[in-house]
Amino acid sequence: MASYNRIILCGNLTADPELAYAPSGMAICSMRLAVNEKVKSQHGEWTERTCFVDVTAFGNQAEPCNQYLSKGSPILLEGKLRYETWEAPDGGKRSKHSVVADRVQFLSSRSDDEQGGGGAPPRATAPAASAPRPQATKPPPPPPAQSEDDENLPF
Repeated sequence: MASYNRIILCGNLTADPELAYAPSGMAICSMRLAVNEKVKSQHGEWTERTCFVDVTAFGNQAEPCNQYLSKGSPILLEGKLRYETWEAPDGGKRSKHSVVADRVQFLSSRSDDEQGGGGAPPRATAPAASAPRPQATKPPPPPPAQSEDDENLPF
């Protein structure tokens, strides 16, 4: 039986993106996305349910995300669902699902967010080859336990 792992999400960032660099120099941008869904309760009242999703963008997607997105920015993303497991400092085992973004579409620009308007997002350009890389504010998290699905990830 064949497998297919694709996910498409549309939501708003819950915090500013965090950019870091792997030892290889690859950019890694970590984001947290809130995706809202309206559901009807047993009493017939509409309520909103929020799903929070951790998202990681690598390489050419990472730096523009850090540069142009901020808390509250609406985005549309396409990627792969990934299951991560690790051992917590207290010795307990932890796990979660997250998304590795292949494509991130900005639904508004940072200046539009500040002014409350709409419009096309700015075009991201690659930094010049001679430009120094910005220092990471926080080292990337340790890689999760590897599974067969993770063989094609860039780290």
